[in-house]
Amino acid sequence: MRLALLVAWKSAARWAEAASLSSEQFLLVEPQEIIIDWLQTPKGRKKNPIRASRYVVLLGSLTDEIAALFRNLAPFNPLTKVTTSALDRMWGNTPTMTGFTAHSIKRGAVTHILDRMVSGLADPVPPYLVDRISKHEEM
Repeated sequence: MRLALLVAWKSAARWAEAASLSSEQFLLVEPQEIIIDWLQTPKGRKKNPIRASRYVVLLGSLTDEIAALFRNLAPFNPLTKVTTSALDRMWGNTPTMTGFTAHSIKRGAVTHILDRMVSGLADPVPPYLVDRISKHEEM
């Protein structure tokens, strides 16, 4: 489950999409860079298969940890079998996670990006792009 959480956080993805990824969708896994093909995710199937937005590149912090966890992933298995509702229940039963849902991962990742930009710790991202990332619109 940690692998799915890290991928969801790094890519600002919906839990169901990150959880359903399998090893075959990871096109490149290196400690410094990971490339994921999102075409087979629930909403990815609706996208144009030749658009660049179907690919996600993970760089920077946590990428090395994701790469290390990926080495233990069995072929053709999803990152986790924990569903969105099961994650919500788990977090609802954890005192420090009260009020969080599976959707908090995506919202938290986008908020983190904005906080780092405001504090000068990250390069600015155009406002329209932040809006599209937070809604997962095609670009």
